[in-house]
Amino acid sequence: MEYDAKVVNRLKRIEGQIRGVLRMIEAGDDCRDVVTQLSASRSAIDRTIGVIVSSNLIACMEGQELSGSPEDKEALVKEAVDLLVKSR
Repeated sequence: MEYDAKVVNRLKRIEGQIRGVLRMIEAGDDCRDVVTQLSASRSAIDRTIGVIVSSNLIACMEGQELSGSPEDKEALVKEAVDLLVKSR
């Protein structure tokens, strides 16, 4: 699967957030502030997982549109849902 620039940019922002959390920890910032930033990072990761899974599902469904049986399509959707559940 090809990942578009939006996914890469999301991950770079998350990378920056995590670096910021490390700086906060090294500076001895209040734990509430650290946890708040970690929660924001986790939310950003969760949203990125959703974007990747949904984009992949759409690409797979389009690829099977002509040749895939309804059972194959159902299996793809189940796999995508399983990935999202597993990520939590």
